Amino acid sequence: MIRQRIDICKAVAFVTFKEWGAYRTHSMVSIFVGPVYFIVQYFIWTAVYGSAETLNGISLHQMIRYFGATALIGYLTMDFADWNLDMLIRTGRFLTYALRPMNHRFFAFSQKVGHRILGFIVEFIPCVLIFTLLFGIDMRPAFAGWTILSIALAYLMNFFVNYCLGMASFWIVQTGGIRAVYALAGSIFSGMFIPLVFFPKPLQVIQFFLPFQYTAYVPAMVFLGQYSLGDIQISIPAIVGIQGIAVLAVFLLSELMYKAAMKQFTAVGA
Repeated sequence: MIRQRIDICKAVAFVTFKEWGAYRTHSMVSIFVGPVYFIVQYFIWTAVYGSAETLNGISLHQMIRYFGATALIGYLTMDFADWNLDMLIRTGRFLTYALRPMNHRFFAFSQKVGHRILGFIVEFIPCVLIFTLLFGIDMRPAFAGWTILSIALAYLMNFFVNYCLGMASFWIVQTGGIRAVYALAGSIFSGMFIPLVFFPKPLQVIQFFLPFQYTAYVPAMVFLGQYSLGDIQISIPAIVGIQGIAVLAVFLLSELMYKAAMKQFTAVGA
């Protein structure tokens, strides 16, 4: 059974890779997004630090590496399962997937694998070279194994959360507002634009119970080799374990929502 699912995932991922590979110039345009994002953060935080050596326990050098890491992590974990699922449900095209023996969530995940493999080649690798050769930033993680595992968990968290948002379309005609609110909250509380240690302590503590930090802040701090939030110092293995528990919780939520959604689906528009 597991072997069969792996073969299916590989087949769908390969087809998706070839499909999106035909439009790889579209993906290559985003190569410029990471460096521009990094340059903006570099000048902002250089000015913020001034003559200070550290802020909230993070040195300027670590901060620069942090934003290099978040830019690269974004390329690996990018997902639009919410938009895609919303479109399928509204148009009734989801019916063709509901009739198949394969769970659509697994199909969508397999598509994401192929899409991000392409992103790894045409976005991630070029940006690593730009950050390393052009900007002279050391992009070697403190703990390679834990960093890879944390990024993989961030990848799963992003997918399952977005899929849950997409499934809201089974009950709500338009989910654009919900998805926009989540995207806004994610951009603020994921740590993409400012490390979470700069937030008020109550907001930092709340992040342990929300999905946002597990998509960017946690893998970026694992990359740096240190993690703290809400004045709580946590070892790298421990925070990756907490991240895994959070991913499992969201997976179970998506499982419950999917079963309920299948009872709700009426294929309107098919």
